[in-house]
Order: sequence, then structure tokens, then C-alpha cells
Amino acid sequence: MPTLEVRDLYVSVDGKEILKGLNFSINKGEVHALMGPNGSGKSTLAYTIMGHPKYKVEKGDIIFEGKSILDLKPDERARLGLFLGFQYPVEVPGVTLFNFLWKAIQAINQDSTLQRNLNLPKSVIDYKKDIIDKVKRLNMNEIFIYRPIGVGFSGGEKKRMEILQMAMLKPIIAFLDEPDSGLDIDSLKIVADVVNSTRNPDIGIVMITHYQRILNYIQPDFVHIMLDGKIVKSGGPEIVEKLEQEGYAWIRETAAEAAD
Repeated sequence: MPTLEVRDLYVSVDGKEILKGLNFSINKGEVHALMGPNGSGKSTLAYTIMGHPKYKVEKGDIIFEGKSILDLKPDERARLGLFLGFQYPVEVPGVTLFNFLWKAIQAINQDSTLQRNLNLPKSVIDYKKDIIDKVKRLNMNEIFIYRPIGVGFSGGEKKRMEILQMAMLKPIIAFLDEPDSGLDIDSLKIVADVVNSTRNPDIGIVMITHYQRILNYIQPDFVHIMLDGKIVKSGGPEIVEKLEQEGYAWIRETAAEAAD
């Protein structure tokens, strides 16, 4: 059984159907790339899996570690081990990244219903050592963790802030929504290095992206192409090469032929 399985999922936003019978699965230890043109439903899938109330599940199911999570709130899904790195991280005035992540780690450590041993820091001293070590690996100034979340951060710093959260919280399945957008080449390499360093048999990663460039640094095991609310093609990294050469036109033609 897959670690995370999406079954025949139909989702609407403000009365408009976005996902139209989408099927998807991922196991721990795998890295998937989810690609497709704007409006194909990539971010909708990630937000729906995380339980965003704006996204209404009309039909289908989301199974995580053998159980449906449709009735769980976003924070409950997060504690179970689901994570979303946002495409556009929001600013949170008055809450420092240091305090936010420490509270999140405490919430996971104190949840007696969880069956996974994450070896997360138990004391604030160990936590501080851990977060400072990871901040340095992301080539970020330590001062950022003591500032309000995202406030005054550049686009690249906000993206690295999301990767820092993933590295600290050790999720089971992580969705990274366009982790390459707004990054210069140096920042892209740093983010890719940290993502690669988190790859292990205990985490599955889904990278949502439009472009090949981040996939030059983070080699996916599987590549999926979305069109009009469905995954219409899946395969290996060779799909990315063809997309780079031909764009999405051949995918549209293939999908149209399959529909006839």
C-alpha cells in the first residue's frame, strides 16, 4: 500500500471544478516531480491534501498510511507527517521563525497518538543547536530565525525558510510548491543541496514545478504531467527532457488522442 494515495479525486474551488478524477500515489523514499502548465491543478492538489478549507472535495478520497484523512484538520494532517512548502510564503508579523518551529516541534513531541519516532529535539538547547546548524547549511544569516516570519525576507530567503521548516520537522510526505521560483542560480543550488540531503527511506518528496532547471539538481524518481485537473502521463526523468524540447503541445495531443 502506498504511503499516500489519492483516489479518483474531484475538487472544486468557489464552485469551479479544478481536479477531475485525479489519481496519484507516493511512497516513502521516493522523489516525484509534478509538472504541468498554469491552471492544471498542481497547487490545488497540494492544498487539498493539506486540508485547506477553500478546496472542497466533491468525490474521491485521500489515504495516508492506510487511513482516510478527509475529516482531519490541517494541523492534524501536519502532525501525522504531511508538509507543504508554499509557493508564496506568507509573512507573519509578531511571530519569529525560531518560536514558531519550536512550538511545532513541541506539538509533535507531545502528541501521544503518533506512532513515529522522529528523534526531534526535546530541549530548547538541542533545538537551538539543530536549527542554527541547518540555517548555516542554507547559507542564511542566523538573525533571520529571530525575526518575524518572512517579514523583510527576499523571495529567495522565503523559499529557503520553507526548506528549513521541512528539514526541522522531518515529515513523512513533503510537497514543495515551486521551490525554484524566485531563486537565482546560487540560491537554487543551495536549496537543492539541502533537499538532496534530506532524501532518505523515511521521507517522500513531491516537487511541483514548471521548469527543468531544479530537476537538473534534484533527480526525481518519477515525473507526472498534469492537464485539466488530471495526471495524463507518468514516467521517468526522460519526460522532462522531452518537455524541455517540445513544451506541453505533445502532452495535449496525446491526451486528446486518448480521450477520442
